[in-house]
Amino acid sequence: MRTLALGWLRLSAGLASRWRNVWFRQLGVKIEGYAWLRRVSIPRDFASITLGRGVMLDDHVVLLCTGDGRADIIRIGEGTYINRFSMIDASIAIEIGRDCMIGPHCYLTDHDHGFAPGILIKDQPLQGAPTRIGDNVWIGAGAIILKGVTIGNGAVVAAGAVVSRPVATGEVVVGVPAKARERRHDAN
Repeated sequence: MRTLALGWLRLSAGLASRWRNVWFRQLGVKIEGYAWLRRVSIPRDFASITLGRGVMLDDHVVLLCTGDGRADIIRIGEGTYINRFSMIDASIAIEIGRDCMIGPHCYLTDHDHGFAPGILIKDQPLQGAPTRIGDNVWIGAGAIILKGVTIGNGAVVAAGAVVSRPVATGEVVVGVPAKARERRHDAN
């Protein structure tokens, strides 16, 4: 009986994902092949988003574009998995490479607000720089990637890290602010 219930649950989740693929394509999101889409939020600027083949976006992932309708403000490479409650917040460009793993509750952005004295912060323009994540990158739970950061291929960002500077290929960064640490080969 339990197996039958799990089968129905998987079937309904798969059908809902396929429906979301159709729905978001109709709204203008470019989806190359099939993407596994759980309960994803894309509130606006649909045509500014490209999802590669086999992208997996888990429950409550938010893809937020604040831009002028340009293509590829958010680009997620094939085979990349973004876990629950993560947010990609872009106004310039955020590019995520192939085969990346992004943990739950992560925040990636390419901008922040100006805060010059004498002007309300809400009235100041956004200041931004493109953010790029290479291929085969692992970003741990709760990590924050700030504007203008480039993370090289095969890098690891530890859970809870705040990354405000470039991360080299294969480098492991930890802490607030994130700093490099030696990559170890664990026996387990």
